[in-house]
Amino acid sequence: MKALKRRTARREAYKKILIVCESTKTEPNYFENAREYYRLNTVNVEVRGDCGSDPMSIVKFAQQRFREEKDAGDPFEEVYCVFDKDGHSSYLEALSTLAAATPKNVYFAICSVPCFEYWLLLHFKYTNKPYTALSGNSSGNQVITELKNYIPDYEKSSRTIFSDLINQLDSAKAYAETILQQNIKIQTDNPSTHVHKLIQTLQNLK
Repeated sequence: MKALKRRTARREAYKKILIVCESTKTEPNYFENAREYYRLNTVNVEVRGDCGSDPMSIVKFAQQRFREEKDAGDPFEEVYCVFDKDGHSSYLEALSTLAAATPKNVYFAICSVPCFEYWLLLHFKYTNKPYTALSGNSSGNQVITELKNYIPDYEKSSRTIFSDLINQLDSAKAYAETILQQNIKIQTDNPSTHVHKLIQTLQNLK
């Protein structure tokens, strides 16, 4: 029997969490930057963006990673799936799969409508204007265009976007939560984001 490879890195005393993102650039870079900013151990906070862009591919990858670490005797205590609604046909399926996933209270959907850049936009202003796809111009692209009014050189590959916007973080978190509460009353999700919940988790880890 082949011996299991011994882990060389050590966990810290706080929770072990997994963050699985839909792209290989924007979201992984953002959360890696946040992890570094809060000085969190890479063994405790694993950020992955190598699973495709479809929401269900993210969910399946997250469940596989959970099983792998559980089999190794060191399971993740919380798993966060970060994905957008914009243009994804499996968005609702991913939400329902995560809601039904076991074990309970482990898997969380960190979704944004229409896209992750809406969360970044909230760092600059409060807006609950709905976004609707137009011919040749997706709702996500519309958000990015608006964001570039504040970050003219915005690129999805930025590695410091979290720390660059740290002074506006508290305002963005407050705006995002207010909009979620308002959306419950009017029964809509456009626009919305749950990224602030994951940021709060990272802030509370230590």
